[in-house]
Amino acid sequence: MKGDTRTWHTAKDFQKVLHCPSPTFPCLQIALMTVTLFPIRLLFAAFMMLLAWPFAFVATVGRSEDTVEPECWWRRVVDVVLKAIMRTMWFAGGFHWVTVKGRQALPSEAPILTLAPHSSYFDAIPVTMTMASIVMKAESKDIPVWGTLIKFIRPVFVSRSDQDSRRKTVEEIKRRAHSGGEWPQIMIFPEGTCTNRSCLITFKPGAFIPAVPVQPVVLRYPNELMRRDLKCILFSHSFKILWLTLCQLQNQVVIEFLPIYTPSEEEKSNPALFANNVRSIMAKALGVPVTDYSFEDCQLAMAEGLLRLPGNTRLLEFAKLIRSLGLKPQNTEEELEQYASRARKVREERLGLEDLAHYLNVPVSDTLGEMLSYFEPEDGKMDIRLYVIALSVVCRPSKTLQTVKLAFKMFEAEDDNTVREGELACILKAALGVRELNAAPLFGAVDGGGKERITFDEFKAFAEQHPDFAWDYLYPNQEGFHSCPDTPSSAPVANGFCMDFTSKDVQPDRNPSQKKVD
Repeated sequence: MKGDTRTWHTAKDFQKVLHCPSPTFPCLQIALMTVTLFPIRLLFAAFMMLLAWPFAFVATVGRSEDTVEPECWWRRVVDVVLKAIMRTMWFAGGFHWVTVKGRQALPSEAPILTLAPHSSYFDAIPVTMTMASIVMKAESKDIPVWGTLIKFIRPVFVSRSDQDSRRKTVEEIKRRAHSGGEWPQIMIFPEGTCTNRSCLITFKPGAFIPAVPVQPVVLRYPNELMRRDLKCILFSHSFKILWLTLCQLQNQVVIEFLPIYTPSEEEKSNPALFANNVRSIMAKALGVPVTDYSFEDCQLAMAEGLLRLPGNTRLLEFAKLIRSLGLKPQNTEEELEQYASRARKVREERLGLEDLAHYLNVPVSDTLGEMLSYFEPEDGKMDIRLYVIALSVVCRPSKTLQTVKLAFKMFEAEDDNTVREGELACILKAALGVRELNAAPLFGAVDGGGKERITFDEFKAFAEQHPDFAWDYLYPNQEGFHSCPDTPSSAPVANGFCMDFTSKDVQPDRNPSQKKVD
């Protein structure tokens, strides 16, 4: 639907960003191409990279990381040669037509290009066509051949081992953006992760903090396979997308350069507003809705922990409230332990709104009231231990066993370090973000001796012996944990998310220049 600028707010809406109905591929064609065309294309791609390497190597020898050399004739030749080699590689991969719409701005006009949606390896096509700089992890430059090619486009490197890396990255982007066009343009995918192109998730602020004009660039893959079947883009499906695309005789991509967006004074001082308004323009150009969920929510929804989140989880809503209140810990492990220690001391003491504000050291607000109501308080008061459990899952979604261990410390009896069935149910409901849960089958399986009490060590031992215990004991007989109605119940779906639904929370079109962030 052209011009669709709906906003998806609910966790159920967000499911569509991560999943779609199981695709039906032309199996015979895929099977034939897998043993013929696919390996040939992979080998040719490797050959073209090897061919490009000596040119990139010569151009990067002795190059300074802090300054830009004068644009001499031989560097221009190398740039043209590398672009030709990369275009040949994409052509051999089936991208016979690359349609470019609009005009790419000069670095002095728009130092930053913002691209969306980000969906696959093939989004590198505009990078190789423009040779714009990108933001990449520092480890990439040490990869043989690939590292040299990457260094040619003068990327902004992010170091995972450097605790101050984020600040340094932002400062480097600002330095280049304010160079007056001296540096190459920086091409940034502000979503920060891959989605399935069904909507635009929240943009990260890095591209907008420099407060300079940006040029939005939208990507489309109009060929039938990528438009329909390859909308099943998940974190773990990158190779699947590469494989299926290279098995097609031909593929297409449309790169559209939208008009330059110059921020207002208000947007310059508010990167989130700037990002939100640019996203609205890009969503309108693409004809897709926007969602207020973010990269961190993707990580949470797709986490591969022992307790995968079910389709009816409310933890995504809780995560948004945590971000709004600025309560996400910086030193996760240490702060969570401190929260758990404090919660254990008060144990079953329940906190009202003012007590909760004092406990979390935040002012009383409507947002805090929403978070209190999230835990369905009795008489307006909640058990703070449930907050700590939910916070632990949001902060470290793949480490659910550590969350359960933290929860046991808060709930276990002081004399024998055990919990009862009702307490285990409370722990699991908070960890999964669900209102109702029947923990009896799981508790009974762990409590083999019928003691009506279990320890964390017993729970851990059971989990190690039965890695699919959540699916076997929690999911089968409970509403919301199944896959879609048309999907066989015996076929587990990642995180239990139902993949087929219609967005119901629709808002009218918003003016991109609005001075409000949802």
